[in-house]
Amino acid sequence: MNYKFANRIERVKPSAIRELLKLGADPSIISFGGGYPDPEIFPIEKLRKVYDQVLLEEGKLALQYTGTEGLMALREKLVNRVKKIGISCDVDNLFIIQGGQQGLDLAAKAFIDYGDIIITENPTFLGALAAFNPYEPEYIGVSMDENGMRMDELEAVLQKHPNAKLIYTVPEFQNPTGVTMSLERRKTLVDLANKYNVVIVEDSPYREIRYEGEDLPSIKSFDTEGRVIHIGSFSKILSPGLRLGWLIADSVLAEKLSLLKMASDTQNSTLNMYAVNRFMDRYDLDEHIAHIRETYKHKKELMFQTLHEAFPKSVTYTNPQGGLFTWLTFPQHIDTKILMQERSLPIAKVAYVPGESFFPNMQEKNHCRINYSYMSEENIIKGITNLGKIVKEMC
Repeated sequence: MNYKFANRIERVKPSAIRELLKLGADPSIISFGGGYPDPEIFPIEKLRKVYDQVLLEEGKLALQYTGTEGLMALREKLVNRVKKIGISCDVDNLFIIQGGQQGLDLAAKAFIDYGDIIITENPTFLGALAAFNPYEPEYIGVSMDENGMRMDELEAVLQKHPNAKLIYTVPEFQNPTGVTMSLERRKTLVDLANKYNVVIVEDSPYREIRYEGEDLPSIKSFDTEGRVIHIGSFSKILSPGLRLGWLIADSVLAEKLSLLKMASDTQNSTLNMYAVNRFMDRYDLDEHIAHIRETYKHKKELMFQTLHEAFPKSVTYTNPQGGLFTWLTFPQHIDTKILMQERSLPIAKVAYVPGESFFPNMQEKNHCRINYSYMSEENIIKGITNLGKIVKEMC
């Protein structure tokens, strides 16, 4: 069949990395590839009780359609919750989305035409590139250091490309590097966005998974002109299977984005929104998050101890204060995709995500992203030790 696809379909292609990671479905493979939370800490019994209660007491409402913006009671809770990160907004500024990923799609749909420029961190979240690609943007990546996106380089890019439409950032425990943007750079980022009339997309799914250091205010908290779109998610603090996130924006912008959501999916699951709202009424979400933090801190420490013991010093890695990942940098001669395909999977029985897929333009092949939240402690030790053996042979 000769389908007459739209041009945007040319930008929607299966990822070679995704195809490679399918090999990790083998139960004998220890996979550090996914961005998965630890399923052992999902509050399954509490959620079961919540769903039972919702269906018994509010079933006729919870199984019915609701407004595109989402359940009012849940939105009100989130409006109060984001105050602790410096965001002061009304319920009209916040609506519920299908996890953070939908927020990325809506932002691109609202702003990006063919050839428009999106500025990202370099490297950046590959899921964001997947969300943005169908709208046919051009990308410019801005280098990072231990304090996040470099503001001097960003300003140079904005001076050269004053018509750039979006700046995309993951400011806390960035995916894939684990780096957190400093307080001063958050303020500078907003100042530059104001100066050059560009919108910031603040993707913040990991910010509550901090187990070291001090919390920083959101970028949105410094927004004086309504140009920051803040995206949050329940995926890492409750369960990704709920597919519940939230988007906060200036009233005019929130209305436009909500209309795009209505065209896309009408609404989120009414039942899931009722359940999460009841969960927050009945249980202490912050207590659950504290348990997550404790679990991931221990796993991270275990992984880093094993990396230190098993890997050569020529391989460096970031030291995140939270989140789910660390970013490994190998000597220049090592292509981590080839390493995974030819040695890591068949010999060490270990999967990870090769780094090249996280770069929007010029791919760097000597990096990889490793997740420490999903695997058991036993498999963290075994997998990193096995991987270290083959890496030492190549270094």
